[in-house]
Amino acid sequence: MTDTLRPVQPSSAAAAEAPDAPDLPAPDGPRKLKRSIGVVGGTLLTISCVTPASTLFVVVPDLFSTLGTATALTIAVGSLLCIAVAFCYSELGTLIPSAGGEYAMVSTLAGRLAGWLVFVLSLLVVMIVPPVIAMGTADYLAPVMHLNPSMAGAGVMLLATLAGLLDLRANAWITGVFLVLEVVAAAVVAVLGFAHSERGAGSLVSMEVAGQGGHTDTVTAMLVVSGLAIALFVTQGFSTAVYLSEEMENPRRNVARTVLATLAISAVIILVPVIAITLGASDLAELTGGDISGMVAAWSNSAVGTFVSLCVALAIINAGIVMVIQNSRVLFASARDKAWPEPVNNVLSRLGRFGSPWVATLLVGVPGAVLCFVDLDTLYGITGVSVTGMYLLVAVAALLARRGSHAHTPAWRMPLWPALPVLLIAVLAYVLTQQETSHLLWTGGITAAATLYWALYLRPRRESRWLVTVPEDAQA
Repeated sequence: MTDTLRPVQPSSAAAAEAPDAPDLPAPDGPRKLKRSIGVVGGTLLTISCVTPASTLFVVVPDLFSTLGTATALTIAVGSLLCIAVAFCYSELGTLIPSAGGEYAMVSTLAGRLAGWLVFVLSLLVVMIVPPVIAMGTADYLAPVMHLNPSMAGAGVMLLATLAGLLDLRANAWITGVFLVLEVVAAAVVAVLGFAHSERGAGSLVSMEVAGQGGHTDTVTAMLVVSGLAIALFVTQGFSTAVYLSEEMENPRRNVARTVLATLAISAVIILVPVIAITLGASDLAELTGGDISGMVAAWSNSAVGTFVSLCVALAIINAGIVMVIQNSRVLFASARDKAWPEPVNNVLSRLGRFGSPWVATLLVGVPGAVLCFVDLDTLYGITGVSVTGMYLLVAVAALLARRGSHAHTPAWRMPLWPALPVLLIAVLAYVLTQQETSHLLWTGGITAAATLYWALYLRPRRESRWLVTVPEDAQA
């Protein structure tokens, strides 16, 4: 629905007076974020959101417990499927480069209601995922100090909020330093695993897992398919690049490069250590147990194990910073696009001295710290449904990206279109069927309430509310 596309007009007077100043329009015009990062800075921020080290130590052990030696194969298949997701994000992110991310893309191509529902799903993720990850910090700080998980998580969220108030270029360097330590930790695991190999490469396709009573069970093809529900999201953080597209130099070219580079790098950082662990575990029972920290200590010593655990803790802090940055941009963009009553829009769209949306940053970080004291098991399940539904709608938008005037808009174009979006829709529809009924009902209820808000408030005010904007210089 192309009538939702509204250009963001820069302030000509301000530009004339200070050509090197941030692109801030007149007070009554839509606000525009400053373009300050390229492919390298965007990739550092985006890989930090993938958090490959924390994924390796938190998500992968669950896969080892059910898939055993088939874990590496399952992650490899999931990474291949993520290529289709990355292609969709690359094309849509360069076609509609906006801080609104998924909702801006879907609104412009599939209509305002579809975009609004994507925004609601993304808002659920915005508020839930950062504190869930932050609460894991205490486990990896255990070798040096014992902390309450809720207190540690709240501290990480507040630290991430303070960092999110800084200039985006500064945050790219902060997260870059943390990312180096994260990659070092993954490299240590890989080197130690390969150096202590107990089995050959053929074990990677042996499809075995330790069963009850010391027996060996076979991993069936259906178990691998079910495992894709987790493996598909192992590298999903590459989507962060589209949220940063409005702050990237030359977004038509750099967004696609950042998305694809992030997927490739994060897949290698995760998959290589998984292969090493599979080959280096002393026996099938140890591999199925998934105690990676214990394996590292056994391969080396407790000091190395402590070093790796601390690197993982830093990776979680790093992820918190990037997620707060990403999520504050979603709230900022929703206010600029008039999703709320005018007083709320005015507050959320305020930019601080560093060019960051400071009110939106606080509204993401501070409630996230509070949520660290709440039982998030059900909310985590709701997030899984929300992410899957959001990706599904993005794939639908990708099918509509080459109709009408959009067919001639300069943008990166994915190969094998429309086959890849169709494949992605089929896979994600399957993933949804594997979620718990209660999580589907909770998410459905929230979506229904959001639809009611749309029907009663947004739709009757369609000329003044929910006007999705794309920066004028990104449309050229």
